[in-house]
Amino acid sequence: MYVGVLGTRYGSPVADRPEVSYTELEFDTATAAGLPRLVFLLDTAAADVGIPLAELIDHAFGARQEEFRRRVQASGLVTQSFASPDQLGRLVERSLRELAAARRGAGPLPLGSVLRVWNVPARNPGFTGREPLLAAVRDRLEAGDTAVVQALQGMGGVGKTQLAIEYAHRYAGAYDVAWWVNAEQAGLIGDQFAALGMALGCVQPGAGTGAVRAAVLAGLRQRERWLLVFDNAENPTDIAGWLPGGAGHVLITSRERAWAEVAAPVEVDVLARAESVAILADRVSGLGAADAGRLADQLGDLALAVAQAAGFMAETGMPAAQYLELLATRAGQLLDEMAPGSAYPRSLAAVTRLAADRLEGEDLAAAQLAGVCAFLAPEPVPDDLFTSTPGVLLGELAARAADPLGWRQTLARLTRQSLARIDPRGLVMHRLTQAILRDRLTAEQAAATRACTEAVLVSADPRDPPNPVTWPRWAQLMPHLLAAGLAATESPGLRWMACNACWYLLARGDTRPAHDLAVGLRQHWRARLGDDHENTQAATLYLAWALRDMGRYAEARELDEDTLARRRVLGEDHPETLSSASNLADDLRDLGEHHTARELDEDILARRRRVLGEDHPSTLSSANNLAVDLRTLGSIRRPASWTRTPWPAAAGCSARTTPAPWPRRTTSPSTWPLSGSIRRPRAG
Repeated sequence: MYVGVLGTRYGSPVADRPEVSYTELEFDTATAAGLPRLVFLLDTAAADVGIPLAELIDHAFGARQEEFRRRVQASGLVTQSFASPDQLGRLVERSLRELAAARRGAGPLPLGSVLRVWNVPARNPGFTGREPLLAAVRDRLEAGDTAVVQALQGMGGVGKTQLAIEYAHRYAGAYDVAWWVNAEQAGLIGDQFAALGMALGCVQPGAGTGAVRAAVLAGLRQRERWLLVFDNAENPTDIAGWLPGGAGHVLITSRERAWAEVAAPVEVDVLARAESVAILADRVSGLGAADAGRLADQLGDLALAVAQAAGFMAETGMPAAQYLELLATRAGQLLDEMAPGSAYPRSLAAVTRLAADRLEGEDLAAAQLAGVCAFLAPEPVPDDLFTSTPGVLLGELAARAADPLGWRQTLARLTRQSLARIDPRGLVMHRLTQAILRDRLTAEQAAATRACTEAVLVSADPRDPPNPVTWPRWAQLMPHLLAAGLAATESPGLRWMACNACWYLLARGDTRPAHDLAVGLRQHWRARLGDDHENTQAATLYLAWALRDMGRYAEARELDEDTLARRRVLGEDHPETLSSASNLADDLRDLGEHHTARELDEDILARRRRVLGEDHPSTLSSANNLAVDLRTLGSIRRPASWTRTPWPAAAGCSARTTPAPWPRRTTSPSTWPLSGSIRRPRAG
């Protein structure tokens, strides 16, 4: 842990780095190491430390100290002020106690805690301009009412995300809780709220999505100083259910323009020409105002394009005239594939292709890594996705991934070309960069790179979807899995991973995302693989499960009847046939056809006892299902075919914990209601 007490003295300069003091070096070292940091600032306006303030002023390095204090305050930390030694002692003791309690998981953080809940991405030190827009956003948020939710909307690459990051850091002192949510995939919002709930101490690991939503929203409504940012949201209906209300603030960034029902829309346009010129002139040494103006004009003042151009020129030393010449000759190749008529894709595409060409000439492994990332999602890619199984990577990249030093050098070369950035959670590549990199590949290169990406994902399959222990890993991988072209893949391993992803979403309680995924998989796999293919049938199983959870029982029954008819070619006693029959009985029960469900369950039980034996989990599950039928029908007579009481053993029948090609539709017994009618776990 780092504890810093910053007064008016800068401290002794470091011997071999006289431009910084030991105090500043310690702070930067703790930050880089990810240590918890507690910082206390002397209130120079009210200081009562027993020594005249004039005698404490650092006349030699006073300006440095003030700059350091400002930097610390802008870093997103909660900095506490003190005016006397006694007050400092009390603040330090309180902070340490709260930190210790948080580490022990001793309940929710108290209101007014000195500890900050914060996961906002790092501040962009090159952020320039946008002053009127930032001020307007702040004023509208403070005005209250519907303006406490604002949607920053505009075209891709215009700088909406950077604006939200800058707002969070600039006004960090106004918030005790600031949480960033990657909202492009609506089905993954629940995982990120679960992380927020655990940080607040109001959610336990493994909680379902519904419980997470209720606990976190209630916890935020009890507070006042909080900020939520939903980045890259696509649909207002995906976000509306996650808005807490209350006295906090919400920012949404989106390319869509349909937010008026849930938020106050704020249009984010391209940079002012003066802002584009300032960014270029500041980043590119020796660049004159005239050349900067010509560059800004050709880049269309688009924030992402301007920033990437500046980074490329600064890194390579390329003069403006050469850059403009290459921009003019290379940009047209991608006009049709991107947004026709827009200046944005032209300039950004050309910059990206130039950087990729240079990287390929300098470091083949780094270029291969960029290609693999181009087929993943524009979300953080965990480091161990590559380093844990280097053997599945392409030749030169495989050798680098197996060498810790070589791997870090590869990452450094990739990020220096502005093709990706290192996030605390992994490697991040922008979606437009990904699209351009994919497009520049030949058909043969694209096929090889896609196959490598699929192999990387398959090797990282967490498996065991109903087990909450695997959920954090599933949450990391889901964006990349969904970006992998699951419907068209030729990889059997990736198809089964996609089926497991449906199961994971259903186990988490994310029924709608599971439904949508299963619909897409089934539709494409029916066309490509046929209705009888095992992956098509698995997708059908999960779609029926999702429909049942959504209360659409008749549709679930139709799917399960079709599946049973197809499975019967395996034989009436085949385990998969009986599994399909059990699912159909489940649907009949929900539709109120209890007599028919009972008849089917009796037949399934008899067959499973004969084929699998008395003590097989599926046999016991069938006995449990029949007991539910009898209870619903009011029967207290035990069927003559029963020779033992199945209920106690059936309570041990939960979802399987090892992967198999044909999973049972099952809910863990721990989730059964504690009162009212008993619902069986879904049959296997």
